Amino acid sequence: MTKAQEAERMANTFEGRDILAISDFTKEEILHILDHANKLKDHPQPNLLKEKILGSCFFEPSTRTRLSFETAMHRLGGSVIGFSDAQYTSATKGETLHDTMKMLEHYADVITIRHSLEGAAQLAADTVDIPVINAGDGTNQHPTQTFLDLFTIQECQGQLENLHIAMVGDLKLGRTVHSLAQALIPFHSRLYFISPPNLEMPKAICNELKEKGVKFSFHKTLEEIVHKLDILYMTRIQQERFLSKKDFAVVENAFILKTELFDGVKENFKILHPLPRVNEIDTRVDSTPHAYYFQQAKNGVYTRQALLGLVLGLIT
Repeated sequence: MTKAQEAERMANTFEGRDILAISDFTKEEILHILDHANKLKDHPQPNLLKEKILGSCFFEPSTRTRLSFETAMHRLGGSVIGFSDAQYTSATKGETLHDTMKMLEHYADVITIRHSLEGAAQLAADTVDIPVINAGDGTNQHPTQTFLDLFTIQECQGQLENLHIAMVGDLKLGRTVHSLAQALIPFHSRLYFISPPNLEMPKAICNELKEKGVKFSFHKTLEEIVHKLDILYMTRIQQERFLSKKDFAVVENAFILKTELFDGVKENFKILHPLPRVNEIDTRVDSTPHAYYFQQAKNGVYTRQALLGLVLGLIT
């Protein structure tokens, strides 16, 4: 089809669409979103979402995701309503998620939701007739983080194809790595998984990678493979996901990245992290040319601007 026909198809695909899981998107759709993010980074559009309202519903704590969504909306001329703590909503009185979403549907043009329960974003999407964007549902998915991760990888490496990428830390409960591993399938990445034995990448994700022909392997230490890497994706061990402090104490210091590890790495080797970090990246790493996680966080604004503009039908 012509470029005009492709643009029309993409427009029809995205307007009114929910953003729930990265696996819902084709390679072409992912690249389309990243292209718009890059355009918005280079050419701001301060009136694009004028008179549009984002309903921001964060039932779980968030810094970067919530604030970057709000920044994205404000910088495009829109406004934001919502909450950052369910404690100050009628949920404390027993209001169901269904009813909260039905109410918000009448106030906003698009909803973003973070919730501790897996499937909460899907429930919200099933409840309302406006676009719903998943900002993280339990240990399941975090698609908007993945879009900004892909944007960042493309930015710092100049491509997404055929890269060697390691994921380190809590790969079992970390929703960011679940989404990222799935998103990399069409880009022929070579993946390396490094985690404590009880926090390995879920079998369901691994089985999907196998079925799609993605090469991956498990490793006990970074030293084994760091010299092969283009991207090192660090994650924290998530204390809030553990039922006991004793279990958490066993793994909390399992992997700590220090500058001594950088001997022999590729010149353009970059370190990413969805943040927040605790102690898994030594602060001395911040000043090295390999650290790219703060730029990664900044890129969240551009990718979320692109998603908001697309689902609201104001960019094609």
